[in-house]
Amino acid sequence: MMETQAQQPEQGNYTSPQDILSFSGGDNRNLPRLSAAKESESQWQQISRQILEFFNKLPDYLGSIFNNNKQGLITLVLILSALVTVKVAIAVLDAVNDVPLLQPIFELIGIFYFVWFAFRYLLKYETRQELSQKFNSFKQQSLG
Repeated sequence: MMETQAQQPEQGNYTSPQDILSFSGGDNRNLPRLSAAKESESQWQQISRQILEFFNKLPDYLGSIFNNNKQGLITLVLILSALVTVKVAIAVLDAVNDVPLLQPIFELIGIFYFVWFAFRYLLKYETRQELSQKFNSFKQQSLG
C-alpha cells in the first residue's frame, strides 16, 4: 500500500519521451491552435481605444462640469487665491521684519498714524460725524 502511494506522485510528474517527441516533433497538425495571444492583443487594443476615447472626450467633460458648477468653482478659486495672497503677504512681512531696524520704524509709524487718526476723527463730535459720513459714502460707492 505504501508503494502505491509513493508511486502516485511520481506518476504525476513523469513525462514519457514519446510525449516530448510528439510535442516537439514534426506532426503538430493535431495540436489545438493557441489564440490567447490574439485575444489578449485585441483586449489591449480595446483598452487603448477606450483610453483614447476618454482623453478625446475629457475637454467636453470638464467643460460640462465647469458650466454646471460655474458659481461654486469661481467661489472656490477666489477663496484659494485669497489664501495664497494672505500667505504671500505674511511671508513678505516676515521678510521685512527680519531686516534690522525696519520693524521698530514701522511700529513707530503705525503708532504715530493711530495717534493722528484719534486726534483728527475721534475726539470731537463733529469730526466723528464727518468720519461717519465718509464711511457711509465709501460703503455706498463700494456696495452700490
